[in-house]
Amino acid sequence: MAQLPTGPLRRPQQHEEIADYLRDEIFAGHIPAGESLPSEVELCEQFNTSRGPVRQAVATLRAEGLLSSGRGRRSLVLSSTRTETFEEILSNTSWLFRMGKDPSEDMEQFGMDTASEELAEHMGINPGDEVFVVRRVRRADGEPAVIERMAFLPSLAEVIETVDTSEQSIHRELIRASADFNNISRAFTIEQADADTASKLGIAENAPVLRVKIKALTHNGDVLEAAEHIFRVDNLSFGLNNVRGHSSPIWFQTESEIH
Repeated sequence: MAQLPTGPLRRPQQHEEIADYLRDEIFAGHIPAGESLPSEVELCEQFNTSRGPVRQAVATLRAEGLLSSGRGRRSLVLSSTRTETFEEILSNTSWLFRMGKDPSEDMEQFGMDTASEELAEHMGINPGDEVFVVRRVRRADGEPAVIERMAFLPSLAEVIETVDTSEQSIHRELIRASADFNNISRAFTIEQADADTASKLGIAENAPVLRVKIKALTHNGDVLEAAEHIFRVDNLSFGLNNVRGHSSPIWFQTESEIH
């Protein structure tokens, strides 16, 4: 399996380490669906910690739909289906590596540009302000998989310019440099590929594609990145785990009347 190049990221907080351990145990089948987690006491002893980090880790996995709500009992494993990490949502490089694919790219634009009115509105900046733009077609094992159009605040340009995009994840290097990626919003639409999109993705014109518009924000709600990813859908599937008592992170609506 392909391995994502690594760099010295910030040390995870203890609740993140506990959540990562439990998540890996679930995905590896060591705690299969229908079985309960170790008790809080056992996890506290294993990680030499208090109940706070353990409860925060368990709450994280409940929110991901991997665990039952517990309600005074040990939480049960609901699913062993692998979920997306925060980094994989941000980074198609990380996503492709996780699937065991070798990512490559056809770079179209890499450098400073000015923001259009639409982009400026998405990023909360002024039209004509400078942004760092990355446009490329991402390939998985040599096959075109997704068109990426990303715009970053110019304060991130110094880091991005040092990234070997053919080998490294832009977002991993930004996180390594302490960029404050805190939350992400995504909007999904199914559309028909125009001639340019079809040519880049190696599909027929008017074939369906998935367009994902992304905003990546800081703790304070400032937009660090506005992106658009266009996926070919002939080999793409979706899944979502939900737990009663927790709202779903996905929503559906119709954009116009259906005839």
